[in-house]
Amino acid sequence: MNKRKQGRRSAGNSSATGESVDFGPLASWVGFNLRLAQEASFHAFSRRSREVGERPGRFATLTIIARNPGISQTELSQANGRDKSSVTPVIEDLVRRGLVERKRVRSDRRAWRLNLTSAGKRTLATLMRCARVHDRNLDRVIGRRDRERFLQILKKITAKIK
Repeated sequence: MNKRKQGRRSAGNSSATGESVDFGPLASWVGFNLRLAQEASFHAFSRRSREVGERPGRFATLTIIARNPGISQTELSQANGRDKSSVTPVIEDLVRRGLVERKRVRSDRRAWRLNLTSAGKRTLATLMRCARVHDRNLDRVIGRRDRERFLQILKKITAKIK
């Protein structure tokens, strides 16, 4: 099979006209396929979280704050893998909605410590149920036997590629 056909067959995506799209070398590049997989997973989780009236991006933020009471915004942005400027509007939204409280650090008036409110804990519990269902669906695709190795590979990519 020639590379063009292999790229078409491997990608498995269809264009609006129903014809297979030629991805060329992208079809076998890990980074491209990793992005497509992340997008597919994100959209599936988005549908679930929208059903409960929440945005999926809030789940990781609320989880990290819940597991690390008093975390700073800088620590949160690093843990979330995002720059501080993109985390700030998320925090402001969560504070405005009464899900997160911010307290100034006495020793550094520029720094804030973050905690979930009672409403934030309830919202996180609802999102956690959605995430568990979503994760079980991913397990069906990945396979329970391959899950641990798959997670190891993803974590290795995260740690080594910067």
